[in-house]
Amino acid sequence: MTKHKLFKLGAAAALTVTGVSAITSLKTARAANFTAIKRVKINYLPGKGLNIWTNYNKGKFMGYRAKDGTIWNVAETAVDKKGNLWYKVGTREWIEARYTVDVGMDTPASTNAKTKKSTAKNGVNNVISLGTVTKKSTKKSKATKAKAAKVKKAKQIVDAAVKKTSKKSTTKKVASTQASSKAGAIVALAKQQVGKSYAWGANGPDSFDCSSLVQYVFKNAAGMNLPRTTYDQVKVGQTVYQKSQANGQPVSANNLQVGDLLFWGSESSPYHVAIYIGNNQYVNAATPEQGTILQTMTSYFAPTIVKRVL
Repeated sequence: MTKHKLFKLGAAAALTVTGVSAITSLKTARAANFTAIKRVKINYLPGKGLNIWTNYNKGKFMGYRAKDGTIWNVAETAVDKKGNLWYKVGTREWIEARYTVDVGMDTPASTNAKTKKSTAKNGVNNVISLGTVTKKSTKKSKATKAKAAKVKKAKQIVDAAVKKTSKKSTTKKVASTQASSKAGAIVALAKQQVGKSYAWGANGPDSFDCSSLVQYVFKNAAGMNLPRTTYDQVKVGQTVYQKSQANGQPVSANNLQVGDLLFWGSESSPYHVAIYIGNNQYVNAATPEQGTILQTMTSYFAPTIVKRVL
């Protein structure tokens, strides 16, 4: 019999899991030791299980399922030939990402509190110890040497802090420059597609649907491989705006950046996506009648979700 190692996450488990993990299905299996890249919760049908497959491309159903509501560690992601996103949850077990929701990775607060308390205590002890040594110095030469050593140490600490700050600043500046360069390329390529026809399921370069336009532009302008469908694209990047959490207020252009992805619909069922190009405008493959067009955002047809992927 072939053994399978699954990565199901228990309620009190850490990122690296060990132990026995049972799934509501036809079989059970032992969990494996590994570091997860993320956690997901099965969001299928109540009381039903999500099929587990041998591969993300033309895989076979393995005869068991992941129960709705259970949490799993993800070891790897992949996109199949149809553009659907998949998660690897075992040594060779895969599930479809569209039936999951992300789960946060929290750091135990008690551990942080203990660490801070220990650091503070050591700091106080060091100060007391240094003060005691200074007070015990009875000769002027020793006092002078101790003072010189303090000054030297303080200078080293200041120099190290300045160097560290400068390095962080340089890194942020480089990252910002790279993001700005990618954003400019994305805007230019998106505008070049205006006027092309709309065809559902088309992948370009002559015809697009809304999500294939996004995938095409980001891949060819910025070298970024985004998922193929709106269902999977909405799961990528940082959430900048969500209407359901903004008391129904429309998103402000002041909160948007060039290259942001604009979605219409809910996070679980988005039905349209566009590329924000600045100045309250966006490019999208709209409808078969309109084709790929440049539009201005309005309160009548405002996006409900904004994701930042740059």
